Parts: sequence; structure tokens; C-alpha cells
Amino acid sequence: MKIAVLKERAEGETRVALTPETAKKFVALGADVAVEAGAGETASITDAAYTDAGVTVGTADQVVKDAGIVLGVQAPDPALLTGAKPDAKVAALFDPFRDGARVDAYATAGFEALSMEFMPRITRAQSMDVLSSQSNLSGYKAVMAAANQYGRAFPMMMTAAGTVQAARVFVMGVGVAGLQAIATAKRLGAQVSATDVRSATREQIESLGAKAIFVAEGGIEGEGSGGYASEMSDEYKAAQAKLVSEHIAKQDIVITTALIPGRPAPRLISDDQIATMKPGSVIYDIAVPQGGNVEGAVADQIVTRHGVTIMGYANTPAHLAPDASALFARNLYNFLSAFWDGEAGEPILDEEIGDAVRLTKGGQVVSARLKEG
Repeated sequence: MKIAVLKERAEGETRVALTPETAKKFVALGADVAVEAGAGETASITDAAYTDAGVTVGTADQVVKDAGIVLGVQAPDPALLTGAKPDAKVAALFDPFRDGARVDAYATAGFEALSMEFMPRITRAQSMDVLSSQSNLSGYKAVMAAANQYGRAFPMMMTAAGTVQAARVFVMGVGVAGLQAIATAKRLGAQVSATDVRSATREQIESLGAKAIFVAEGGIEGEGSGGYASEMSDEYKAAQAKLVSEHIAKQDIVITTALIPGRPAPRLISDDQIATMKPGSVIYDIAVPQGGNVEGAVADQIVTRHGVTIMGYANTPAHLAPDASALFARNLYNFLSAFWDGEAGEPILDEEIGDAVRLTKGGQVVSARLKEG
């Protein structure tokens, strides 16, 4: 089995789907591994490092020729895969809900598209979950970027010239990214509070030393499928908006992380609420690529409204490319190696995980989630 990895071509994508560490492991499984020259440069991985790991480095055409598996961060244009086996498996991020045209193109080309976004959130798939691994880094980077933009110290400092008060940080949305944002802000010495629509997160928030902010005692249950938040009622949204308005007026940094799979990011902060914040405050919107939690947020732009800075990267993990690539590559290896059949020399996917991530096969779109809309 030949495994191919192309250089990422999406704008702003600095990650790579294979590292020398995972390349060695694939070779140990008996696979031939080929990487396009320069694929790892933006993730601080040289072609020589791949060669030393037993990887063949070549042009895109050479790498793809006769490949049975293609690994990517962002799924490559099917036109780039000319020369691969007709039924080659492609494991990558497909953004299937928003990019149906790409899914259809993969079906037309006859490839088996495996969407890493659709990895089920079950215990045995945790090590394969790219959304969790990348969100962890996003939560960390959001706090660091906001701290750099803030222009004041985070921890309380007692000096002969007086006391510097600790920054107040409010995290909205306590999934993987939110929990890491809380932990990072606490490490930097901030006073941290957090909120979520899922009442179960109260204990997680408090276990990290942050103050839990909920609409009512115990919160309002908003647990959706797979551990994600679900869409909330209008009554809840109104109560949440009132709570947020009262709380964020006292905050220095706000980190928003709320996402609902398959839908635009929910609006958490309005322009009127931004106007209540102190001049010099910073809001980092992790969800800005999906439309944003914050009114007026623009991906990769610093926006100032009412003296408050609003920011958010279009691809936050890509700003930590070496670490993000290492985790992403391990997720891919853990996924494929878990199903690797030594005699067949390839992964044989099961129903629980295989059917969950498979978008296309045999010239058809086969994903139940996509068919359900």
C-alpha cells in the first residue's frame, strides 16, 4: 500500500498531515510512504527529515501515482489526485456541511473520502479525533494572542510603586478549546470565569479554578449529540444575553468558542454588549471561520469597536504548525493503524467508525449525516 501526502494548497494552511514520527510507524506497518517536496516546510519539517524516516520525496505527480491512501489536512482538489488508484482512500478535513461541491467531486472521481470531522466522539476514537487535538491548541493560542494584543499584564503584581490588578478573562463555550483557554489564562495569572449552555460543564469549569457563570442554578441543559452544544430556545437566549451583558462589562478579555456542527456559529456577543466593555478590552473569537460568535468579527483582521479590540484567526491551529501537525498526524496514524490488516496490507474499516467518517464510495455520496442534512 502506498500512502501519499501532498503539500497543502489552501490559503493560510501551514500544517502537514504526516511527520517523520508517523512516517516511520506507517513504514513499520509495511506501507510505502511518499511526500511531495516542501510539504513540511511551514511546519518546520525538512525533506531530509522525511527521507531519513524512510519516505520517498518527489513531485506531486510522482507522489500520487498508484497511491491507495492519501493523507491531508485540508482535502486536496480531486484533480491533484490523478494517477492515484481509482478507489483510493483520502483521509483529511472536508468541511462536508459547507463544501458539498468538494464532496460531490470526490464521489464523481470515485475516491473514498474519509472526513476526519465526522470522527465519532466515543472512547476508542479519542486518539483519532482531530477536532479535539486541534481545538486544544486553538484554546491555548487564543489566550496567548489576546494577551499579546491586550497590552497590560495578566497576573496581579505587587510592587513598591503599587499593585497591578490581575486581568479578568471570561471564556464562553467550555468544550475542548474553552477548557484549554481557561487553563492557559489561569497559568498566566488571570481571574477567570466561564459559561456554557451545558450544565455538566460547571464541574469542569470549577475544577480548573475558574468561576462558573450560568443563567440559573445548574445551568440549562443544552447537551447535543457527540458532546456538542445544541441549539437553545429563544427564552434561554434572552436570559443568556442578559447575563452576558452584565458580566462582560467587567471583563478585560473574552474568549468565545461556541460551535454547533453543521450550522453557523451562534451569536453570543452583540455590538450593544461590546459597547458596555471597557476601552482596551480584547475579544478573541475562535469561531470566526464559521461566521463568528461576535458581531463585527472578521477573520484575520483586528477590528476596533467602541474601543474594544475584536480578533480571531481564520485557522488558529495553523499558527502553531509544528505542534498542530504532530497531533494531527498522530490522529491520522491512530485511525488507520487501528484498522490495519497485515495480510491485506491496508486498513479495513469497521461500521461504527468507518461508516461515520466515510463520505463517498463507489461513485456515490454515502454519508448518512449528509443525507439527513
